[in-house]
Amino acid sequence: MTGHATIAESLREEGYRLTPQRMMILAIIYDSEGHLSAEEIHQRVRQQYPFVDISTVYRTLNLLKKLRFITETDLGDECVRYELVDKGRHHHLICRQCGASFALEHELLAPLAPRLLEKYGFAADLDHFAIFGLCQQCRPEGPALAAKKGQQHGDA
Repeated sequence: MTGHATIAESLREEGYRLTPQRMMILAIIYDSEGHLSAEEIHQRVRQQYPFVDISTVYRTLNLLKKLRFITETDLGDECVRYELVDKGRHHHLICRQCGASFALEHELLAPLAPRLLEKYGFAADLDHFAIFGLCQQCRPEGPALAAKKGQQHGDA
């Protein structure tokens, strides 16, 4: 059974109808190579179902998110993006000045979940998110500091 068929079967077991639109949206997300916006998903669905409304896409995305099949992340371009949870926990460091994006491994943030639960009684969903700041090149001391550190290491 393929990945999106497994999710479809889970939807059916939860009592949700497997409409052609839902199946199409699920297949598009499953087959994507990265993050997709609702508008991008809508455009792809309309290639086969021209009369599908964007609200159908949003309702389906909300359902898939509620059931924790997909994650929703704002990557800083004023557009929420979606991706399958099955594609693995990963995060992004995004420079708010130049827009560069860097991968952040989940292992670095994994200790945060039990600490949040212990201190605040809050069970955090740390599957996929972005942290904004300034990259080394955009920080005022960034390039000069990097060059200075390189000189110090070269002197040793």
